[in-house]
Amino acid sequence: MTHGETRARRIALVLGGGGMKGFAHLGVMQALEERGIHPTVYAGTSIGALLAAAAVGGMPLADMRRRAETMRRRDLFRINHLGMLMERMRSPSIYTAEPVRELVHDIVPAGTFKDLPTRLLVNTVDIGRATQVVWGAPGLEDASIRDAVYASCALPGFFPPGKVAGRTCLDGGVIDNVPVHIAGMFADVVIAVDVGNSEIRPISEGLSSGFANISMRALTTMMHALQQVPLTVWNGPPMVLIRPRVDEDWLSFAHTTETIAEGHRSAVAALEHFDAYVERPGGVYPRREVELEVVRDRCIGCRLCASLAPGMMGIDASGKAFARARTTEWSPADGDFVHHCPTDAIIPHTVRHVEIRRSGERERLAG
Repeated sequence: MTHGETRARRIALVLGGGGMKGFAHLGVMQALEERGIHPTVYAGTSIGALLAAAAVGGMPLADMRRRAETMRRRDLFRINHLGMLMERMRSPSIYTAEPVRELVHDIVPAGTFKDLPTRLLVNTVDIGRATQVVWGAPGLEDASIRDAVYASCALPGFFPPGKVAGRTCLDGGVIDNVPVHIAGMFADVVIAVDVGNSEIRPISEGLSSGFANISMRALTTMMHALQQVPLTVWNGPPMVLIRPRVDEDWLSFAHTTETIAEGHRSAVAALEHFDAYVERPGGVYPRREVELEVVRDRCIGCRLCASLAPGMMGIDASGKAFARARTTEWSPADGDFVHHCPTDAIIPHTVRHVEIRRSGERERLAG
């Protein structure tokens, strides 16, 4: 397939929420530019919505990167001293809205979604109705882009909700951090970037990390669990799922350059066989062949793995877990049950990556 044929397809780029980890999206977009992949639909949540809106508005990638690398914590996070003093428990947030609104005003186009040359989908939650609202979808295009993007960035408790076309909305990650299903309605192939839930690593001293980080840890755990469902039961067009291995602190500006570089690295690797993926009828890519090892001395027989993944894991007569198949084929969305083992008794070993060749060519395993 030529680059011209690739561009003719409807390609949705979905950028997930993840605080400052979302700077990895810039590296992903750089990799897309290098491959000549031009999305026809952009969708995003939180920082993903912010960067998607900036891209649709025509902001050069170099300018986005320059702003990201010069941004500091004080530029976005200003304690809402007056609100917390006067309203106490009735204060809507820890931080004030103004810095985020200023950033949105600077890089997001004015006007409504109807004014945009490319479809933009901004994921939010209507807090009054407790429902998901995706601005820019048909029937929801007559709304301020800036208001919608601010609301999508309004992490509950951290920033106050925003008004969008008369609705009180906040961060859509509460329900759907990587809105692939709605984006897939407008695309022949989906490229999804999940930075918020890519890897939840254990921490030893959770209580010493402060209120904001504890709250963020809890939200991350919730978002991760919610996000697994649409990814593991995906039945839309072929999806390339990119999960950069980025720093786990949503609120840190310390590793912006490295985060962007990791976004680029992970995207280059995931897109290696992109031309073959787009010809598939569906599925999540890239894929790898995995061998599951259960360390019996560590297994305590809690049965959690078998309850979460009954098709892959079972319990033997002695009460120990075992893998039902010696090897299995995984996409980046698979294998979440491994993370839940309380004693780290399940170890996945990558045997080889699965190379999906273009139509008419034999699929083979690349060693």
